[in-house]
Amino acid sequence: MHVIDEQLLRRFDVPGPRYTSYPTADRFVEAFGEADYIQALEQRRAGSLALPLSLYIHVPFCESVCYYCACNKVITKHHSKSAEYLRYLARELDLHVQHFGRGHHVSQLHIGGGTPTFLSDAELSDLMHTVRRHFNLVPGGEYSIEVDPRTVTEQRLEHLHQLGFNRLSFGVQDFDPAVQKAVHRVQPAEQVFALVAAARRIGFESVNVDLIYGLPLQTPESFARTLSQVAQLRPDRIALYAYAHLPARFKPQRRIVAAELPAPADKLSMLSQSLDAFSEAGYVYVGMDHFALPNDALAVAKRQGRLHRNFQGYSTQPDCDLIALGVSAIGRVGATYSQNAKTLDEYYDALDQGRLPIVRGMALTRDDLVRRTAIMALMCQGRLLFESIELGHLLDFRSYFARELEQLQDFEAQGLVTIDDQCIEVTEAGWYLVRAIAMVFDKHLRVDQDRARFSKII
Repeated sequence: MHVIDEQLLRRFDVPGPRYTSYPTADRFVEAFGEADYIQALEQRRAGSLALPLSLYIHVPFCESVCYYCACNKVITKHHSKSAEYLRYLARELDLHVQHFGRGHHVSQLHIGGGTPTFLSDAELSDLMHTVRRHFNLVPGGEYSIEVDPRTVTEQRLEHLHQLGFNRLSFGVQDFDPAVQKAVHRVQPAEQVFALVAAARRIGFESVNVDLIYGLPLQTPESFARTLSQVAQLRPDRIALYAYAHLPARFKPQRRIVAAELPAPADKLSMLSQSLDAFSEAGYVYVGMDHFALPNDALAVAKRQGRLHRNFQGYSTQPDCDLIALGVSAIGRVGATYSQNAKTLDEYYDALDQGRLPIVRGMALTRDDLVRRTAIMALMCQGRLLFESIELGHLLDFRSYFARELEQLQDFEAQGLVTIDDQCIEVTEAGWYLVRAIAMVFDKHLRVDQDRARFSKII
């Protein structure tokens, strides 16, 4: 039984980043624009030892709104909108090729949303043809797409596999019909079971299922039933997210009845139940909110110390540049981060003018790079070796991070980390609060103590 110390949790369960990057996207500035991004692309082109790329493509369209959603999306029934969007994506790709060349190797592709399966089979074929015309998708790479079970059939899954996708992520959230109705996402469990079985028959290498705890009308009893069904479904990976109710920031959440949200104690109970259920079902705790079966590539990477983290979460692929395409997409090239325009009008307007649609970003300082290395080591390996930082960045760890080591003494006293002369190691209990541990190394948070922009850790 996973017993989580409620007092300890209350103490460290503060709002904080998920650290899909460091510095985090809220630190991006509008002073960083297209010219800075082009410079980063051209520097990559000039480099002779460029590693394989990662690609992210954002498809913003959804037919209906899920009330819990905090993603950048466009709600529409008009499928004609996607044809126009694909034309602009092709323009964006052409502009990239102009600045850093064609034929770069890609070892990771993820299409997210929104609902990527809003696109028709023909449109998905066109999109993948465009990608392959510009890039070389290498054998053995991870090629994934997010799937709304309400928008696909077995035949559509076969088509996705033929296009080269080898990983699927199904948005489930909860199997309880009352909860589904309360968040405006009704999808029978039988439908999901049939699609996951079909995905296995077709030959997808890995199937992920997303779950959310803390939704309206959820109770520990109802969520226990969902967990039992997930154990029967047995996806290769599970992403378990805590619902963050931020209606002031995310308009769809205003339709959620706050009085129907579970109490903090019930939410904690659901987390504890989940940890027990996944452990009993044989899943490996990869980190933070991700679980995987022992033979899944994510669990293998965790065991071998090869786990990485990017804007899509945990990854098995080497730490590499990420080219991000589409409205609001966030990328990383060299020591820079960049984000595209957040609205379709702005995105289209930039491309109509022959410009890449970069609206903000940042160039990382030496201190940012040092701290990114430290934070990602904690988030991915749960272990921060002083020597690796010292050799990689030519500094004395204990002097450079004297303030942080002092702050970590409280975490050590609570049994969340151990610290010796060589490293900082996250304990088993500490993994559940690894974001709070990583926050100690976040200099931007220290400068600006306004953390209300983030969701809480649990």
